[in-house]
Amino acid sequence: MTEPSTIPQGVHLAPQIPSPSPVLEKLALVIPTLCEEESIGGLLVHVRSVLDPLQIPYEILVVDDDSRDGTGAVVSAVSAQDPRVRLVVRKGERGLSGAVLYGWQRTDATILGVMDADGQHPPEVLPKLIETIYSGRDMAIGSRYTAGGGTGSWNPVRKLISAAAVWVTWPLQRNHLRVKDPMSGLFMVRRRCLPQTQFQKTGFKLLLDLLVRGNVQTVTEVPFAFGLRTHGASKANFKTAWDYGLLLARLYADRLGLGSRS
Repeated sequence: MTEPSTIPQGVHLAPQIPSPSPVLEKLALVIPTLCEEESIGGLLVHVRSVLDPLQIPYEILVVDDDSRDGTGAVVSAVSAQDPRVRLVVRKGERGLSGAVLYGWQRTDATILGVMDADGQHPPEVLPKLIETIYSGRDMAIGSRYTAGGGTGSWNPVRKLISAAAVWVTWPLQRNHLRVKDPMSGLFMVRRRCLPQTQFQKTGFKLLLDLLVRGNVQTVTEVPFAFGLRTHGASKANFKTAWDYGLLLARLYADRLGLGSRS
């Protein structure tokens, strides 16, 4: 004998449809290069091995300043196997900040990141930066100077120069956004936080420009230990220092109302 139904007559039950998974925002990680043939291949393998387990949408844009070695060929070979890796070549331009901006302009991702190609930024920090952004923060910075971070084997002179470079940014930074490592080249930021005004494209210090003039409201520093360069030589030189001085001058002029924002 069939048991009577407990469902009232005229009531129809909808099928049980599982709730859709939340759509994760896409990450675009820019890696600027200039003659990094020896290091870029291994770095791309390493970065993908760290990002793949996260199961997030991402792409890696290697923005190369028209290197005369085999950097482009190495990246193209990787890209042929994994289309999430893209080679973007700039002609007749130099400068890390400009390369990063060039890459960010060529992606539809809403989370924008950058790291160096020389092995001094450990890819293992990337998941924590991504987690910080996904948790709702506007910016996540890989920091050498927050608790748990470090500058590795820097000599005392380099440490002193770096400390001085950070110190002069202190009056520029907003009170609720002051960070300990505004000179870091390892960070992520939401696209909506980019300012409408133009950045200084020369030099290396894009993060400071973002902190001072961007629409960033919340930021978290994630500690990391600065590694040793695996191949090649540092690109830092007198022009790098000059460009940094120009950036500071412009930011201070804006702060004091002496300059016009372009």
